[in-house]
Amino acid sequence: MNFHGTEVRQKALTLLRGGARNADVARLLNIPNGTISYWRHVDRAKRGECPGRVPPPCPRCQGELHLSAYAYLLGLYLGDGYIVQNRSMRSPSLSITCAESHPGLMDECENAMRLVFPKNSVCRVRRQGCREVKLHSMHLWCLFPQHGPGKKHNRTIALESWQQEIVDAHPWEFIRGLIHSDGCRLTNWTTRLIGGERKRYEYPRYFFTNKSDDIRQLYTDTLDKLGVTWTHCTRQGNAYNISVARKASVALMDAHVGPKY
Repeated sequence: MNFHGTEVRQKALTLLRGGARNADVARLLNIPNGTISYWRHVDRAKRGECPGRVPPPCPRCQGELHLSAYAYLLGLYLGDGYIVQNRSMRSPSLSITCAESHPGLMDECENAMRLVFPKNSVCRVRRQGCREVKLHSMHLWCLFPQHGPGKKHNRTIALESWQQEIVDAHPWEFIRGLIHSDGCRLTNWTTRLIGGERKRYEYPRYFFTNKSDDIRQLYTDTLDKLGVTWTHCTRQGNAYNISVARKASVALMDAHVGPKY
């Protein structure tokens, strides 16, 4: 899939405003005729030259981005989110996969989407054992530059400087998004010898599991800034799991994250 920058689009609009035909501009710039037609329609609608619905503005470039909701949604996207360009739709779609057993998570995800994209519709699509919370927007590439071909753990995942500023300002929302997507709160147990008698001891623990080294690094770097102690928990030789088990750190996570519901 080709993504056309602002300079290419402006060149096309200059030619179109000068009287060039859609097909000639498409051929000259090697861009699909449908794309040229859409650009022309939006341009004319903005200038009031034809009736038509102007696409919603970009929440980041042309609006006021809801920062805390975006930090949470970014965490969800890095865990269980993906962006696709459906052939039947002009705009790409963002989907966050949520288990049926966590209706509260679906509500929070939908609310975050509506806050970040206030001019777009949000829906839920039923899948086997889960729901996809979904929306369409032409501005997803701008809001989620981590998108790319293939699986996330097979490519570099790094935050843009403006994203890092948001995460630094709203770290707990980012952590909540990551935990709500690829994490959990559970109760572990072990046995201890007390007064000569072996007794069962239970303690709460947070786990975050992701195959991407980069995404785990974003998670642990943020935990470090928040003063949360964590450890790697290797299983079958794979360091995919990050554990938070210290009492004080679990208390911090409980206060700001909590279990999925």
